[in-house]
Amino acid sequence: MGKAYSLLSFFINKNKVLQVDLKVVWLWGFVLIALSFYATTLMLPSSEQDQILMMPKFVDRDVSDSGGLKITIFTAPVAPFNDFYRNVQTVAVRSWLGLSPGINVVLFSQDPSVFSFAAVFGSRVSVEPNIDFTFLGTPFFHSVVARAQASTSDISILLDPEIILLPEFITILNHVVKLDHDWLLMASPRNASELPFHLDTDGKQWLSYEGKQIRTGKLQEFLAVTSQLRNCEEKMILAWNNGEFPLHKGVLPPFLFRKGLHNRWVINEALSSDYRFVFDASLIISNIYRNDFQHGTSIPQFYRSWETSGNSHLAAQYGSLYFREASYSSMVKLFQCDGHYYFVNTEEDVIYPIQSPKTIRIRKIGSSRLVRSQKLMECVDVCMSQVKLTECSVKNYLKLSTLPSLPFPQESLLSERSDENNTIVLAVAGYSYKDMLMSWVCRLRHLQISNYLVCALDQETYEFSVLQGLPVFKDSLAPSNISFDDCHFGTNCFQSVTKVKSRIVVQILKMGYNVLLTDVDIYWFKNPLPLLGSFGPAVLVAQSDEYKVKGPINLPRRLNSGFYYASSDISTIKALEKVVKHAASSNLSEQPSFYDTLCGEGGSNRVGNDRCLEPETNLTVQFLNRDLFPNGAYGGLWEEKNVKASCLNKGCFILHNNWINGRKKKLERQVLSGLWDYDISTRMCMQNWQSKNPASYF
Repeated sequence: MGKAYSLLSFFINKNKVLQVDLKVVWLWGFVLIALSFYATTLMLPSSEQDQILMMPKFVDRDVSDSGGLKITIFTAPVAPFNDFYRNVQTVAVRSWLGLSPGINVVLFSQDPSVFSFAAVFGSRVSVEPNIDFTFLGTPFFHSVVARAQASTSDISILLDPEIILLPEFITILNHVVKLDHDWLLMASPRNASELPFHLDTDGKQWLSYEGKQIRTGKLQEFLAVTSQLRNCEEKMILAWNNGEFPLHKGVLPPFLFRKGLHNRWVINEALSSDYRFVFDASLIISNIYRNDFQHGTSIPQFYRSWETSGNSHLAAQYGSLYFREASYSSMVKLFQCDGHYYFVNTEEDVIYPIQSPKTIRIRKIGSSRLVRSQKLMECVDVCMSQVKLTECSVKNYLKLSTLPSLPFPQESLLSERSDENNTIVLAVAGYSYKDMLMSWVCRLRHLQISNYLVCALDQETYEFSVLQGLPVFKDSLAPSNISFDDCHFGTNCFQSVTKVKSRIVVQILKMGYNVLLTDVDIYWFKNPLPLLGSFGPAVLVAQSDEYKVKGPINLPRRLNSGFYYASSDISTIKALEKVVKHAASSNLSEQPSFYDTLCGEGGSNRVGNDRCLEPETNLTVQFLNRDLFPNGAYGGLWEEKNVKASCLNKGCFILHNNWINGRKKKLERQVLSGLWDYDISTRMCMQNWQSKNPASYF
């Protein structure tokens, strides 16, 4: 019995020990679980702010075959497109097309040689001439971006024409295109003094000069050793998915492509607007250009320097009014580490694995002893040591010196812009009519009429015209009291402005150029120059201002001085000098002086129903057929339901928007009639790919 009791006591005590041990095990288990949970939470977003900082989610889209991804690359070849630039562009385009069969290229140019260059590549390379260019042929950046944003491709890419892309570029795009948020990628290029490799005939494989294939990894190693990353250069790759949101909120200043700070402006505005996930992929996108690539020099250096300094300064000055500084140090960087892609934001102390929506704290990685974590931290250190965008704030670019004094010389512009017949189309405008001036310019561009000049009556119009890329000169003798809204027919302002026109015309005629003087409130349906030039010398061809449908069109005071063609001959010059002298002593506008001087007071010099003959100079004044050159009161054309169709049925060359008082009424009538070619909101000529909403102007 005692032995049995002792055995029972042993088992009871043993059980108690086991229970204690189990409690200890369970306790330690809970501790370990808690520690594990705590460590895990440190690696995950811990607040609502962290959720905001998270990278867009990675969506599984089937784009493993890069040919299924539609990509359009946009650029503008350097002008003039000589043999050197053709060779540089050939290498670049072949490197782009070799990345994927789904890539197409659009070249912005009006140069015939660029069209022939593109034809060599077949349908995958096209030329787009229907955007806004300066009169020297340089495309406007805001027009380039607008055209790229109108693309139906999955991805649009904008880059400099000489940048060469290497194969991993398409791999990276295949990753980032899976993000479920609209994004904007930027990548600074590398430059090198030489490229010891070339593309094969298919444009898909890089070869050494010995003909051996070079793997992508070797190319990257070469670039890392022999080239330099140019973070603060304006050369850049911009790529974005064509999703729901625009690139930014702001309106792009009128920068010129490859001149100024346009790329930095877009990035800055994209960061400020917060529409898109903006990141820098400079470290992992291998792109390169030769550092001996320079701009063309055959265009007169005077104009080239103005485009580079004057226009860029004015554009930056304009842009600074709407500038919102964004912190470049907060921009997310994309890098690769041990075969995996990561986004890093050191300002927020986080890393985003590209395949996961979870953030990882950098400081936790740095304190980890895991080999993988240490490797990742090394990659982060390398990443941040190479990319220092904080030094490239747009504000630094906006701190420019005083605007250079480089007015376009009238003589040089005449020589540069006149056509083969030594003829110039001249428009004289003040700032109140700047939008109408641009609609007129856009129409001439559409008709491919390039021999026009603008005479600016004030500094505001001059600077506006420079920003719009117009061939403009300023009249130093123009009146200074030009009203913005009250400079219509009958006002003192109107009288002062009209007297400027004939004086400028006489100056140009004396320099040996024929002149078609035109008001900017005239809509052109087709080119009238061949017809007007056919009347020969000693004939002033002018529009009639007669409104009655029947009867003579050369009645007193019915010569419209807002549209006339004058030849550079002795009779015409002497006759117009008489007009200028008469107008200077008159308290009326210039128009009555034209008629009273050339046709005689009361029409004493009239010949028939449509001419006059000035007896002293033997100059004939020919009044134009009003069906072809109607004024604003003839035939009720402006009251027609379809003004354009009615004019085209008559065979109109032009239609004058006169016989209506007030700038606002005139603007409204022209816009609502559809005879308007300028988008005021974007400062671009309207193109087929742009939406037209005239009602938004009022």
